[in-house]
Amino acid sequence: MLKTTVCAVALAIACGAANAETVFPAKLAGHAVIPAATFVPTPADAPADAKISGKFTTAARVDAVGTVPGDTGGMHGKRPTGLSVPFEGQPLQGMSGFAMNRAEDGSIYALTDNGFGSKLNSPDALLYFHKLAPDFETGSVDVKETVFLSDPDKKVPFRIAYEGSDSRYLTGADFDLESIQLLNGEIWIGEEFGPYLIHASLDGKVIAVHPTMMDGKVLKSVDHPTISGLSKIGADWTVPRSGGYEGLALQPETNLLWAMLEKPLVGEDGKPVGNHLQVLAFDPAKGEWTGQGFKFALAEGATAIGDFNFIDATRALVIERDNGEGDPSLKCEGEAKPDCFPAPAMLKRIVLIDTATIDADGFVRRIGHIDLMNIADPEGKNRLETVAKRDLKGIMTFPFFTIEDVMAVSDTQIIVANDNNLPFSSGRKLDAAADNEFMLLDVAEMLAAK
Repeated sequence: MLKTTVCAVALAIACGAANAETVFPAKLAGHAVIPAATFVPTPADAPADAKISGKFTTAARVDAVGTVPGDTGGMHGKRPTGLSVPFEGQPLQGMSGFAMNRAEDGSIYALTDNGFGSKLNSPDALLYFHKLAPDFETGSVDVKETVFLSDPDKKVPFRIAYEGSDSRYLTGADFDLESIQLLNGEIWIGEEFGPYLIHASLDGKVIAVHPTMMDGKVLKSVDHPTISGLSKIGADWTVPRSGGYEGLALQPETNLLWAMLEKPLVGEDGKPVGNHLQVLAFDPAKGEWTGQGFKFALAEGATAIGDFNFIDATRALVIERDNGEGDPSLKCEGEAKPDCFPAPAMLKRIVLIDTATIDADGFVRRIGHIDLMNIADPEGKNRLETVAKRDLKGIMTFPFFTIEDVMAVSDTQIIVANDNNLPFSSGRKLDAAADNEFMLLDVAEMLAAK
């Protein structure tokens, strides 16, 4: 169970700002890749609309497959990524969470993101999770099973995009799935639009949808189904867009689910209320929020988190990141150009926290971190080239906008993977869509730290 410990002045860094926390070494032990242009068959009983996905990524519907070029968007210079929507079928993209517990065959339960980035452009993007098995010897990833989420028993408390269909598959217009856990043979998913916790069976059928309760009130985001243009920021909703449950960690021994928001809450002025993230506890056995919680202090330069998983009864790993992509050596000087990154990756970390130590202000203790932009690769296990104006020999970097998967696989190793935002993110190259990458990292010192 969590307990509260008041931090002394000497421990202020560990409990709060984390400006000078310990940086642990990390070494690449394996690298596996799912190519960006990888697709999964649409279920036979899905509506015909779902057979082609990505039709609504522009202002008007586009039905012709592969006719709208993807690009990295205004923040990242609108560079082409080489892939075009709509897609025939559903893309196996955007790994957005690893479950701590494994499937019976040892494979990893991994979640695919909600589609193409928003409610508006993802009504034809089905929602699903997978059983994956990375092979770090061959560099491939075996997709053993894909499970599509559906709501045949009408447990979702609002109208879904495929409301009138017999199969009632869920889409990216209904939920934004970001984190996943396996408990007692059932699936729990943290999502961002509510934010909600979704309880589902292993065959993808929704069992229940739990709204978030905080301080006796329903916590809502700007994308909550009850929010309209007349709703007031800071009063009717306090969770910003893409600020819901990016992390959902299952605590050993207690079996509590700890849900971590991706971004700080906002006030009536629209500005963040502090530079920290709220974490709330949910009891799956009782189906209710416990009222427990703590705060995760973001380091200077960090804007969000990507995933959250326990490694023992109290210590956990958190992905902390900025919004950048691409190698810092290719930062644009002045205006964005095709041969540079206007907002390169600067801060990409895996942070180790100890939930047994919460300070008087509610902040969890940060023990230290590894730097995902500076991973030792003495054996040359990196399988993909990274464009840069510096020598990366013996160095593995993970220069992606969204890195959203982390789990411990032993007392010395972890796996980290990215959400590639197909077809809108690059990272390794200036003009190619990012692949789904899986890194096996030796991080014995960090996993042993207390």
